[in-house]
Amino acid sequence: MEINPPLPIVFPRDKRKDGQSVFSELPPNQKNILVIGPVPGQKYSEITFPILSPDPATKKDIHFLKYPIYVGGNRGRGQIYPDGSKSNNTVYNATASGIVSKILRKEKGGYEITIADASDGRQVVDIIPPGPELLVSEGESIKFEQPLTSNPNVGGFGQGDAEIVLQDPLRVQGLLFFLASVILAQIFLVLKKKQFEKVQLSEMNF
Repeated sequence: MEINPPLPIVFPRDKRKDGQSVFSELPPNQKNILVIGPVPGQKYSEITFPILSPDPATKKDIHFLKYPIYVGGNRGRGQIYPDGSKSNNTVYNATASGIVSKILRKEKGGYEITIADASDGRQVVDIIPPGPELLVSEGESIKFEQPLTSNPNVGGFGQGDAEIVLQDPLRVQGLLFFLASVILAQIFLVLKKKQFEKVQLSEMNF
């Protein structure tokens, strides 16, 4: 999400169980850009956070105007975390060419794939997290950057924009005073009309 011109965004320092930040500023020096995720869609179908209203009296670059908010979201396409590390929702490729000498399934899910490099005989271990479906087997010859897992990416991208209004409290008070005066004027007008009708009625009876 991005607010332009910049307005300070206040958000909770929430952390996922795996230690990845749900809310983060990216880049850190841009206080009006906020990255959220990756998060499970069922739990975070709606995300609410406050926006701190600045005081134009102390900040001369802020005015009582409308400020646009731009929002974009990926569903099922979170290939990387905000810190740049890969998630389990992307394709994992071989980091070397050679023969798959060993595939070790870890207790908590995922795989450790050992590749015997055909060029120099060294062994390279590629770690696959839980989730992606494995496409290779032991004894198979693979090439550099060959996909080791299937592509789990499904979903799409959505974007939208909205506006927030930085309103002067004096304007709101003035509007309330104007509305109150209009209501009182209408009440007095009705009372004056009733009084005039009573006078006409009394003259007719006389």
